[in-house]
Amino acid sequence: MAERGRELVPDAGTLAALHRAHIRAVPFENLDVALGRRVPLDLKSLQDKLVGRRRGGYCYEQNSLFAAVLERIGFTVSGRGARNRSRGGALTPVTHALLVVTIGGEEWLVDVGFGWQGPLEPVPLRDGARVEQGGWTFGIGVEAEGIHVLRSLRPQGWTDLYAFSPQTLYPGDFAVMNHYSSSHPDSRFLGQVVAQRPGADVRRALVRETLSTVRTDGTTEERTVRVGELIALLESAFGIELDEGERAGLERMHPAGA
Repeated sequence: MAERGRELVPDAGTLAALHRAHIRAVPFENLDVALGRRVPLDLKSLQDKLVGRRRGGYCYEQNSLFAAVLERIGFTVSGRGARNRSRGGALTPVTHALLVVTIGGEEWLVDVGFGWQGPLEPVPLRDGARVEQGGWTFGIGVEAEGIHVLRSLRPQGWTDLYAFSPQTLYPGDFAVMNHYSSSHPDSRFLGQVVAQRPGADVRRALVRETLSTVRTDGTTEERTVRVGELIALLESAFGIELDEGERAGLERMHPAGA
């Protein structure tokens, strides 16, 4: 990580180090949405939750906080909105928030909020780019109308993760997307627990009562998480610290018995 005196230098090395450090420290989770709470995106609320309370968050929270950090250091940051393609061939709405950082005229895809399938470090935003990150390989393709696609290399071949246009989005756009994801009846975040961790060696995802584990060789394991182990799992496997009210609320809604 490059430093100038005691200040971080806004270069590619600093960006990569900060991206990886954020991924290690802050889990992806939707627990406030699952508990029916409002999800504020102002900087103070994000700092209090993700840093002070050692909770996690989903894309709008994580990438909004990360953008503020990068801008404070001196990076040029802009927002983007993406369609999730990791769920099959359905045409999904634009609900994923990510960042683009420009360094010396070169653009980088920066995304600390895509959960267990996301990149560990920035990805060069150019057609045909391919990077390996600790055994996980990501690539960029460009389609008609300038649509960029982030892809992941799996044992069966390349898999699209999401697609986004070059249009810049602003905090107000993230607020609208956040409102949909946290309150619309069709949102996949309502009514179920989601917690994910994109580790360098092992990636884990808890969705509802199913815990999935994926390794760099492509092997996958799944098991059911019972209500009696839910809280300990969230704290040990995902690093999420919960208060007494949150623990009780999550246990009440968990579908996998006593």
